Amino acid sequence: MKKIFKTTALSILFIFTLLGMVGCSKTTETNNKIKVAVTSVPHAEILEHIKPELEKQGIQLELTVTDDYNVHNRALAEKEVDANFFQHLPYLEEQIREFNYNIQEFGKIHIEPLGIYSKKITSLDELPDGATISIPNDPTNEARALALLHRNGLIEMNDLNNLSATIIDIKSNPKNFKFQEIDAAMLSRTLDDVEAAVINTNFALAAELNPANDALAIEDADSPYANVLTIRKGDENRKELQLLKEVLMSDLVKDFINEKYKGAIIPVF
Repeated sequence: MKKIFKTTALSILFIFTLLGMVGCSKTTETNNKIKVAVTSVPHAEILEHIKPELEKQGIQLELTVTDDYNVHNRALAEKEVDANFFQHLPYLEEQIREFNYNIQEFGKIHIEPLGIYSKKITSLDELPDGATISIPNDPTNEARALALLHRNGLIEMNDLNNLSATIIDIKSNPKNFKFQEIDAAMLSRTLDDVEAAVINTNFALAAELNPANDALAIEDADSPYANVLTIRKGDENRKELQLLKEVLMSDLVKDFINEKYKGAIIPVF
């Protein structure tokens, strides 16, 4: 009986040890996998490019792609993803103020200059009185679009430093332009119906517009609206996220951006 009991006890111990090893294996695998929420262009394209390099370092990258700006920060805050990469810094700061998200910037990667596009005119001087201009309706991007119109002499804003400005903050509109506030992802679809549209570069590229050639006006390269990698506060020491940041801010990405987007997107690291 003692021998049987001893054998049974050893067998049970072996099973629990094996289960423990399996559990450890799953934990390790999970810790080496990171999920990132992105918009399709250029963020998903950039991360797809670095997947092989991350795999060499033992990191499996999974992308959640959506062009709905309302999703990414909530998904990160609620731990549905480990990071996101889609937004510029002023938009992130506005989202944190509005929703009290416990998230933070983890590296400035590139600038996507905002541009003014049209299918009906070839110069801003041709905009007629009463022309309709479509602009982004999301926080900060609307102010950013209005600032671009201001800098090109089309309107005058009360305060260019107001990152929450909307059309009600226009001081002077001498040509009586009408403004359509549209979801940023939909702006390129308005080009058949409006005289001009102010479009984010990622959505311009997705609509096969080349900002360097097709934009009637574009933000300067020193724009403060750098797109950032974003993580939850407290996760900055996670090795896999540090590796993601390191690769994103490497020559591998800089060369890819310069060669693929040819000045339409500008690395800032």
